[in-house]
Amino acid sequence: MEPLSDFLAKLSVPRTPALVVRRAALEANLAAMQAACDAAGVKLRPHGKMAKCSRLSLRQQELGAVGVCCQTVGEAEAYAAAGVSDLLISAPVPPWGWPVLAQLAGQGVRVSAVVDSEAQIALAPPGISLLVDVDGGQHRSGARFEDVPALVRAVLDVGHHWGGLQCYVGTLQADPGRGPAHAALMARLRALVEALRADGMDPASVTGGGTGTAPLDLAAGVFTEIQAGSYALMDVAYGKAGATYETALLLAASVVSAQWKSHVTIDSGLKALSADGPPARILAGAPEGSRFFFQGDEHGGLLHPAAAEAMKAQGLAAVEVLEADPAFARPDWPADGSLVWLQPGHVDPTVNLHDALWIADEDGALERWAVDARRTTPWLD
Repeated sequence: MEPLSDFLAKLSVPRTPALVVRRAALEANLAAMQAACDAAGVKLRPHGKMAKCSRLSLRQQELGAVGVCCQTVGEAEAYAAAGVSDLLISAPVPPWGWPVLAQLAGQGVRVSAVVDSEAQIALAPPGISLLVDVDGGQHRSGARFEDVPALVRAVLDVGHHWGGLQCYVGTLQADPGRGPAHAALMARLRALVEALRADGMDPASVTGGGTGTAPLDLAAGVFTEIQAGSYALMDVAYGKAGATYETALLLAASVVSAQWKSHVTIDSGLKALSADGPPARILAGAPEGSRFFFQGDEHGGLLHPAAAEAMKAQGLAAVEVLEADPAFARPDWPADGSLVWLQPGHVDPTVNLHDALWIADEDGALERWAVDARRTTPWLD
């Protein structure tokens, strides 16, 4: 791939804010993760909650992925409607969701879902493969390790197909020091699998893991399936945590006000970028060292590198103080209407704010991919 600056110089988006995906970087990321899984003899089931985009999921399956993880029943509906035929609902299913999943299964879609209690097992209809969700330490959902064998027996006793185990710990994904905790978790999960196997309950699948832990997940030899998602597009958080995939997801924003020495204002705020996680990283269009900060729902700011400490100490009062200081020089700010390119801090909730991804070729040509699993409320259509 050519340098990012040369690539961005060719791009023109129809309006801003716009999420743009560099196709070459996306394809490189998809190929790298699939190759790593293939080399380890582990299946790849990418997480659909990241991009909520069926076009992306179908492309991943073309390259070898076995299906998609869905965090919600609504995502499962959208992916099934787009032709994805193997779905794992990787979070607890609300009572209203089981009939929806049964309908999908009746249409020929292979549907699996996780459970972590006997009450959930009792609600699950026939035709859906059930995996026992194991709490690996995040304490969001999942059964305690010691309760897993009884839950497996409960699944089998009522005649359901038992698909195996799921174990996911989101708190390890963006932690650069995750190694010891991950090793301890894998040892515990391995012991659980061995105990189940010795009791005649060999799990057909052990699924979990993610982008941050993927190299450790594959090396541990416990998982039969990896649920990584963010590797495809990447964000600032995973970059800080050591993931080495290409920057594929970009946000195009327009400068809408350049009145001050300390900063310029762009048309991308809380409705265009997620605020959970690290700030967006400025890739192009502003002086080196500039920083992004939120200025409200619709707006963000690009902060002068030398103004950061003053703003931190004095807040907005620093803007006029710096403006009146003749020693504080205005940087080479972009003019009104100029494009600025950012890398989102956290990919999943950022994509969820947009209706589409613009897939960009190296010559600047754009193709629109709908974020079609973003929200599904068919009863309101």
